[in-house]
Amino acid sequence: MYGLIGRMIAQPGKRDELVAIMQAGTGRMPGCLSYIVATDTTDRNAIWITEVWLDEASHKASLALPEVQAAIEKARPLIAGFDSRTVTTPVAGVGLDVAD
Repeated sequence: MYGLIGRMIAQPGKRDELVAIMQAGTGRMPGCLSYIVATDTTDRNAIWITEVWLDEASHKASLALPEVQAAIEKARPLIAGFDSRTVTTPVAGVGLDVAD
């Protein structure tokens, strides 16, 4: 499995709009097991995105999907920056079907 955890900073006052775009553009992405958008509790402009994929190739392929490309284009002007990105290897979790 392939996981990503990233913190994105919205332009001031645009966090809720950015959250709406990020969740709307993620409907059905082949290979995506989990895609969570969360607001930061200490920074009113920050969001966290936590993703779990079958593999890195599935994640890379998702970036070419028309709905994902549209979401990226729409979100771009609302993004002030990215300050954290971590690649993980998910091994267990509620809702994850992890085969031995």
